[in-house]
Amino acid sequence: MSSVDRSRVRELMGEVMTAQGRALPADDTADLREIGFRSLDFSELALRVEDELGDELNFDAPGLRRIATVGDVLDFIEHLQSA
Repeated sequence: MSSVDRSRVRELMGEVMTAQGRALPADDTADLREIGFRSLDFSELALRVEDELGDELNFDAPGLRRIATVGDVLDFIEHLQSA
């Protein structure tokens, strides 16, 4: 499977937030709840990554529950692509 690099995933995450009228902070330790990045936003991001990959990402709900920061989102999607 091809991959979408971390910086591109971050860019896509920023696009999702911009579409909601919010900005993605530069700090990867930013708390998702504080910046207003919701589970629906994660779904939108996953769809955008899948579009670029031309393949589906397979993830489970327990994995999503551990995501708390911007960096966690980037790590999680990076991990999914290498699995």
